[in-house]
Order: sequence, then C-alpha cells, then structure tokens
Amino acid sequence: MGYLDYRQKPFDQSPLGKGGFYENLNAETAPGRIEYNFDLSPTLHVPGDWNSQAENLELYEGTLWYKRDFAISPKEENRYFVHFGAVNYEAHVYLNGEKLGVHKGGFTPFQFEVSGKLKDGKNFLVVMVDNTRKQDEVPTVNTDWWNYGGITRDVNLLITPKTFISDYKIQLADNDMNVIEGYVQMDGNALGRTVQVAIPELNIEKSLTTDASGKADFQVPVTNIKYWSPDNPMLYAVNLSSGNESVDDKIGFRSIETAGKNILLNDKSIFLKGISIHDENPLIEGRLRSEGDMRMMLEWAKELGCNFVRLAHYTHNETMIRLADEMGLMVWAEIPVYWTISWENKETYQNAENQLMAAIERDKNRAGVIIWYVGNETPVTEARNEFMGKLVSKVKNFDDTRLVAAALEVERDGYTVEVDDPLGDQLDLASFNEYGGWYWDKPEELTKYTFDIHFDKPVVITEFGGGALAGFHGDKNTMWSEEHQEFIYEEQLKMLNKIDGLRGMTPWILVDFKSPRRQHPVYQNFWNRKGLISETGEKKKAFFVLQDYYESLD
Repeated sequence: MGYLDYRQKPFDQSPLGKGGFYENLNAETAPGRIEYNFDLSPTLHVPGDWNSQAENLELYEGTLWYKRDFAISPKEENRYFVHFGAVNYEAHVYLNGEKLGVHKGGFTPFQFEVSGKLKDGKNFLVVMVDNTRKQDEVPTVNTDWWNYGGITRDVNLLITPKTFISDYKIQLADNDMNVIEGYVQMDGNALGRTVQVAIPELNIEKSLTTDASGKADFQVPVTNIKYWSPDNPMLYAVNLSSGNESVDDKIGFRSIETAGKNILLNDKSIFLKGISIHDENPLIEGRLRSEGDMRMMLEWAKELGCNFVRLAHYTHNETMIRLADEMGLMVWAEIPVYWTISWENKETYQNAENQLMAAIERDKNRAGVIIWYVGNETPVTEARNEFMGKLVSKVKNFDDTRLVAAALEVERDGYTVEVDDPLGDQLDLASFNEYGGWYWDKPEELTKYTFDIHFDKPVVITEFGGGALAGFHGDKNTMWSEEHQEFIYEEQLKMLNKIDGLRGMTPWILVDFKSPRRQHPVYQNFWNRKGLISETGEKKKAFFVLQDYYESLD
C-alpha cells in the first residue's frame, strides 16, 4: 500500500502522479479524499523492531511506513547527510516527498546526502521498510532467527563542513609490529588539504597532505607500544584534524595470524574461548536496544570465561563491536550468507559483497575484530564455491590484517567426521559446525568419533550444543532437560579435545533466542532453546560445564 498504483507501478514513476504515502498528504496540504494520515497513526520507538512493539505485528513480514518531522535551518557552509545504522531489510527513503534512494541489507549502515534538499524550517522524512524474505536476497527465505523488521538502529542527520574527513584506517602494519600505518580520506574540495594525525600516548603527531583524490597515506615507527589483547585491552586516544574539524577515536593495535595449526595474537599462541551471540535481548523481546543491553550480553560472555565472541549471523551494532574492544573480547564478525543462497544470481552476489564491504569499512579500526566470516553452512556446489571464493578474495585484497573464515561443510562415515570442503583451501581456519549428541548420534557415543580434517590449519568449532528448557529437569537422557544439555556438553568437550590443532570454539549459543522454526508448544514455543542462559536470564547447567572447561585452559 502507498507505494504501487493499481497498475503495480510505483507512484513515483506513475503517469497518474499523486498517491504515494511518501508525499505525506493530509486534508490541509491536498484537496479531496486522503485515505491515510501519518499524524493520526500509531507510533513506534526508533531504533527498534516492529515485531516486539505491537502484538498485531509480532509475526508480520511485509511493508511498513515511517514518517518523522523535524526542523532545521541549513547553512550554506555545511553539508548534510541522513544516516541509518540499519533498516531491515529493504528501505525506500524520501525527504519532503522526494526519493533519496533505496538500500538493501538489514544489518549494515547507509546514508544519503541531502545538502540542498532541506527546507529552512519544517521538513519530513518518510521511509518505507520491507522485511519480506525473498529467495534472491541476503539472507534468503530460509533462516533460523526471528525476522525483526523496522528501523532497528539509530537514524541521524549528520552535519559536516564542505570538505570533511570521511574515512580513515589506522592499524599496525602487516608483518611489522613496530609500525603504525594507514590513511585519511577527505571528501569535498580535498586536493592539498593538511591533515593532522595525533596519538599522544605514543608521541605521534604527523602532518599529512592529501592527493588529488583527497587521500593521504602515512606510516610511522613506534616504540614502547602496548598491544591490545584480552588480558590488556589497551585503546589509544587518536585524533584526526583538518581545519576546524576534529575527529576522536579509541584504537587498539594488535597482530593476528596463523602459523601451521596455531593462532597467534601478538606473536603468542592463543585459544579462542568463545560463544555465539545473536543481536537479541532475551529479557525484553526484540533487538538489543541500548548500550546497556549489549554490555549485559558481553558481561555474560566474560562470566562464562570467554575471550572471544562470534556475532552471528549478520553484522551486529557498531556499539557492540566497540564494547568488545573495550572489554577485551575478540570478535568473529559475519554477514548473512546463510545456508542456500542464490549462488548463480549476480545481483545476489553483489548484495553479499556490498554487505561484507560495508561491515569491513565500518569496523576496520576495531582491534577486537580478528576474523571476517563470509558464510555459514553453505552446501558445496561449483556455483557456491565460486560465489564464496570471490568473497574470500575480496576480503583478502582489502584487509590483510585479519583472518578469513566460513563454516565448512562436513561429512560423517561411521565414527569418522571428515572435513574436506574445497572452500577450506582459501581460508585461514578449518572451522565448521557439528551437532553430535543432538542432531546425530547419542551423547554417550561421541567419544568414539575421530576427525579427519584435510587442512593443516587451526581448527575452530563454530557451533555445537543442544536444546534445554530452563527449569526442566530429568536424568541425562531426558530430552529437553538441563541434564541432557549438560551431558551433551560434557561428551562434546571430551570428543573435541582429541582434535589435532583445536584452537577455539564458539558453542551455540549464549542465550535462547526467538525463531519461527522452533514451534514445539511445550519446550520451544518459538524459542531456540540451545542457549546456555534462558530468556529470563537463568543460567542452565551446561553454562557451568563450559565455564569450568574454559577455566581449565588458563
């Protein structure tokens, strides 16, 4: 409604003219019958999803229209941008009835410049949001998490000078831990601009001059640097300035690489004691709404004994990444290339690449992000191998300071688990999901299994576990009981400890989360119960099994 006319043509392209909701018409601004009125319509909190804010929208997938009034007196010496942290999934954005553009991808930021389009005084922004799942999108129609629709992250009107600092990258040089390098990118009339880069605690103050593209590269030696690590998450105050503009950040410096079957953080072997996390608040249904929500989740991970979190299955909120930096948690960051994507569709690939690059652009200066993850449980075909291989190459060409991984496919033959996915040749880790004791075989059989992994690389188990309804008890063989989940974890850890080159794990999952696939009316009721913590914050027995295991690794 409000987007297409009766000929199924968008109103903004229709010869019939008026009729689109984006026009924000009412009795005062247009004669005749108007069959909608934003000012009299229900309201929603933004940022926020619509499913958790209105009972009649809990299961809704489709389009919803948002309108926001605001007042401003734009100045000639400034530029203006409307910036969205994330909108799930497809957003059509209009300012004062004029279309700014379209964005696809439910978890990545985007913006439109509105310089010269703002009125002095009252303005209105209209956004049509559509979270309908489609086969050729990323993710596709089949997922195992709740499809929360809406403007789920912050919306801001950004005001900048005519020429401003639009991007920067500041990291340790690849293969040289005594050099900090990077670039500053200016936007606007940027040729020959002077930019200052300062890191006071490292006695760095560098003056740069931008080239014809507005970019200035730099490289500077450092001494007495404290490297970022989970034990000492050191973040340095960094200041970038040009003219009257000043940008402040906090950046940590560390190296991450592999050597044979080892993962080296700052040249020292490390075991990734991890857990998987969804962007969902179990205590108040819906997406994580605030820094407090996100800190709660990461504090639970720290209490579990983690030094590492897998932020599944899509790009999480930037605040979550920054908190992980601050709290000393390494991060596995991923995009929703999940299960069976339309591998041969060029637009689907471009969408996946766009989401991947948007995530890398946003989080490239975060020390905690050590792994870019390009896909989860994707069935092996020639088309899939090409699709995924292109994503891997894209990452490696753009960022050589992090590892690249995916959840590889596995096969079982008797008591042997074989990992021979051809994609593994291009990745830095032999990482895969396995659900022994839950989806295959019994927990007591797991110690009979061995692993035949065809890669001389560090092994990270990206998912294992089983479901349990918190507070439901029985013996260790009682399905859905906390004791059964506990038993699975005990036997899983015995089995996994036999793997040569095991260097980490992110069991599935920290907290129970909503999923339309999980419908058992007694034990699930639309919740995936594999969490170690319930939707009420209650720790299940398996939580303490994993906690003890991680403590034993110290």
